[in-house]
Amino acid sequence: MSDSVKIVDLFCGMGGFHLGISQACHEHAQTSECVLASDIDTFACQTYKANFDIEPKGDITKMKAEDVPPHDILCGGFPCQSFSSIGKREGFEHATKGTLFFEVCRLLKHHQTPVCFLENVAGLLTHNKGDTFATICRTLKELGYHIHYKVLDGADFGTASHRKRIFIVGFRDESRSQAFAWPEPTHADNHVGIGSIIEQHNDGYCITKHLQNAYLFKRKDGTDRTDGRPRVVDTTTTTPVNTLVSTYHKIQRLTGTFVKDGKTGLRLFSRNECKQMMGFPKDFKMPVSRTQMYRQTGNSVSVPVIKAIASQIIATANPIKEEGCTEEEHVFKKRKI
Repeated sequence: MSDSVKIVDLFCGMGGFHLGISQACHEHAQTSECVLASDIDTFACQTYKANFDIEPKGDITKMKAEDVPPHDILCGGFPCQSFSSIGKREGFEHATKGTLFFEVCRLLKHHQTPVCFLENVAGLLTHNKGDTFATICRTLKELGYHIHYKVLDGADFGTASHRKRIFIVGFRDESRSQAFAWPEPTHADNHVGIGSIIEQHNDGYCITKHLQNAYLFKRKDGTDRTDGRPRVVDTTTTTPVNTLVSTYHKIQRLTGTFVKDGKTGLRLFSRNECKQMMGFPKDFKMPVSRTQMYRQTGNSVSVPVIKAIASQIIATANPIKEEGCTEEEHVFKKRKI
């Protein structure tokens, strides 16, 4: 059997999970293989294919579990939805039916995947008065997973923007679960400033003087803004910026962050800046429009956080060998296929 770590990348977007797990595997002298990626966003699928040479499948809800290849890690950032209170009595099929989390559970139940690795907004903890997260935890436990969860910020792992998200890691094997530890932040006390990745752009991302005066620096009552918003940054800014959002390209967002640069004196973040804010390299391909680029980066996971957690998952699993395995054979061979 191959030592390659096989992943299923649900709600894959532009590929942050794929890239982070690949980087972690490389550090552990392993290879990774994405046996299936899925997303309904055709533009995100274009970006994914351009970088990983994989054509993501479409709607996971229309895919049979048995048609999904066996895998070692199921990962993805699923949308946050309210679940049925009936599930408190009758299990995940009732509690999560009609939600995309149900699709995660459906595949986990069929394949008994060794590890699940999920991401969501930090507000998931309090969504629907905490009932949503309680249902998620209970459901994963019903499916045989020993789970860990924690809110981590991308800025604590070296990105020039904050991005607090909740991460859930579940192991079917209890001994591996007991050995798992969350990664220690690498930059908690020395955040990377946005100024370190700011480029020079004379044109292309500029905000017209009209838009600046009509939206960005005026209050609703027509007077000049004095409350410090929007934030303007430049090459001298030594702190991270707030979370990049998928609607960043809509100039009317009065709480946005903009760059002091260009022929009008103010511009939007560039492609390279957005990619680096999420931990993607400059050479990461994005063959889509600027609007789609902002939407994809604003919806992405923070790659350095994914890499750090994946590294802990791999380090936790590798020392535990199947009975009779050689040193070259890794624990992921234990998956039930």
